[in-house]
Amino acid sequence: MKNIITKIVLLVACTTLFVACSEEYFEVNTPSNTATLEELRMQDLIAPVIHSTMEAQRSAELSFGNYVQNFVSTGGGAAGQTTASGLWEQVYLYVLPNLKVIKEKAIESNAIHIGAITDVLTAINIGIATDTWDNIPYLDATDGPDNNFPAFDTQEEIYTQIFILLDDAISALESTDNSGFDLGSSDIIYGGDSDKWLRTAYTIKARYQLHLVNKGIMSANDVIATISNGYTSTDDDFQMFYDDKNINPWYSVEVLARSTGNFSNDIASQLVSSMNGTYYPFQGSSVVIDPRLPLFAEIPDEDIEYKGFVSGGLGVSPDGSDANTSFKTDGYYTSVDSPLMLISYAEAMFIKAEAEFLANGGTTTSVGSNLAAYASYMEGIQASMDMYGVDGLDYLSDASIAVEETGLMLNHILKEKYIHNFLNPETFVDFRRYDFSEEVFKGLQMRLEDSADSNEYSGEWFRRAEYPSVEISRNEANVLANQKTPITPVWWDN
Repeated sequence: MKNIITKIVLLVACTTLFVACSEEYFEVNTPSNTATLEELRMQDLIAPVIHSTMEAQRSAELSFGNYVQNFVSTGGGAAGQTTASGLWEQVYLYVLPNLKVIKEKAIESNAIHIGAITDVLTAINIGIATDTWDNIPYLDATDGPDNNFPAFDTQEEIYTQIFILLDDAISALESTDNSGFDLGSSDIIYGGDSDKWLRTAYTIKARYQLHLVNKGIMSANDVIATISNGYTSTDDDFQMFYDDKNINPWYSVEVLARSTGNFSNDIASQLVSSMNGTYYPFQGSSVVIDPRLPLFAEIPDEDIEYKGFVSGGLGVSPDGSDANTSFKTDGYYTSVDSPLMLISYAEAMFIKAEAEFLANGGTTTSVGSNLAAYASYMEGIQASMDMYGVDGLDYLSDASIAVEETGLMLNHILKEKYIHNFLNPETFVDFRRYDFSEEVFKGLQMRLEDSADSNEYSGEWFRRAEYPSVEISRNEANVLANQKTPITPVWWDN
């Protein structure tokens, strides 16, 4: 289903700001034509919440995509520490307060499936928030003017809440809803399809369980059991499309900005070298580049080689020559009507492949696994090709990809997940889970020391965001009590 965000979504989003957010943020006179809280239906609120959820993901990627070397700033610049303030704003101003209102209305109406959807969306938003900042406000976060200084919950507590929310959502979505309430087209992802939301709840749960496997809190078998109830095809992909009236934000900040001489980004060598045969040399003559690369990047002349920008290299490619890759004009994610992707069937298969690999005793350097791990790995690649609409037959048949179960390594699985999840902030979690290991992410190197962000953190990987300065001014004591350096691991990363 191609779900398009329409103009009405943005108008409703503006309306909800006056009814669902703290008075501290919006001390304004409410316009006479603004709907009251009682007048707004669950259907009126859900579309802007979903929209803000997806914009929150993109806002996080603006920083983390540089950290994991999907892209660099114009000419090769590496990003320094970030506050990810756009993500904070989306989660705490536009998402959580409105989800609280929807949930209350769902309880009043006994609309158990809508209530479950709000639980899934809440888990998604507090999940990316805690993975970004570690400890965050949650249980007190939506008290509004009754509590302008919310306490912070630890990341361990937040993860407990994530699993409670998702388990409650799963139980509700597996039950019959006789309320008569249906989100319909206001659900701009699934059109109110409760079965797809159920599979989403399972898939998101598996994603967050996987985060805790190396921590020793969850097992790989826990992940396998959960993902078996998750997505079943690319029809389940959680993505939101834009249109020519509400244009895709990546198109705006990359393609339009570049064409007008404003700040934009270029494609990094880590991504390109993972796709052009440099890090994983193709074995046959049929494959020269990964068929997905031309959907992500463009070069000045199609007859020359793709050369990505070294992070912090100020314009050079890995071989010392000039880099040449820019964001693709009218690419998969950089067209006017392109989607934002939250999680997909292909990622679900890579989650399963990794979990099966680990459950079979696999390590970061071991070679070989079982058929289940290999089959999921290959299915993930095929699903990625299907999603991006390219012919992957030759790629899937090449010996560098078709390594068989006896040759499968963790770096094969994580490489394919990295490529598939281009512009998805989940990659920053994967890099931290494996401590930015070159054994898992072949070829990965620290940003160069002479990059624009050279400071006290040179030579260190960034592992979290700092809290936004505006939040420090509002809630100073609680924020400063939880503030850590940007190179300090989050709880599950220790």
